[in-house]
Amino acid sequence: MLAMIRSIIFIPIFYGGSTPIIIIAFLLALFSQSATHFMARVWSRYHYLCARVILGIKVEIKGEIRNEPLLYVFKHESMFETIDLLRIFEKPVVIAKKELLVIPLWGWIAKRHGLLGIDRDGGGAAMRQIIKQAKKAIAEGRPIVIFAEGSRAHHGERPELQTGFAGIYKLLGLPLVPVALDSGLVSPRDTFVQKSGVITYAVQDEIEPGLEREEVRSRVHAAINVLND
Repeated sequence: MLAMIRSIIFIPIFYGGSTPIIIIAFLLALFSQSATHFMARVWSRYHYLCARVILGIKVEIKGEIRNEPLLYVFKHESMFETIDLLRIFEKPVVIAKKELLVIPLWGWIAKRHGLLGIDRDGGGAAMRQIIKQAKKAIAEGRPIVIFAEGSRAHHGERPELQTGFAGIYKLLGLPLVPVALDSGLVSPRDTFVQKSGVITYAVQDEIEPGLEREEVRSRVHAAINVLND
């Protein structure tokens, strides 16, 4: 009951407070991409403040998050980590489903920030466009982040990685860093009720570029699921 009350309070405060932040971000994004990056971090920090104070959620990072050209592959259990990425990284480039880019106002800002919308049915042409944009971001020193499972999973589930993941890994030629997490324990995917507790991001050992498709898929799948054991 307490978790439900906290969650009901969280919704209007977070989303109500997000509205002016997004409007300001939109106006600033018309003139400056660096301002877009700054406002994204403001929004993400506001989200974490609301989660910490209202919901009683804390984040613990085990390992090092480095703001440099690396391919980060995250486990995906909640909307929490999609917003929190903007806080734990300085200016990540996230590869996500293209449907996110059609969200009014937010989608344009996200694209301006660097979100790359991938068309899963677009074939080779869509993949080449994503790789071209990602390489431009890499040249700017930015990390690339992907949720290779494609959609959120309940904590304990181990869905297979999307087929395009290995192609992105191969074509970018970057060291890969898997990140396991357990956000589904406190922020499950199928309810608005969020529980108090600690969300752990467990940064795993770096995987070198150039591995064969099946080997990298197997190693990443195992690494991002270590907190599901």
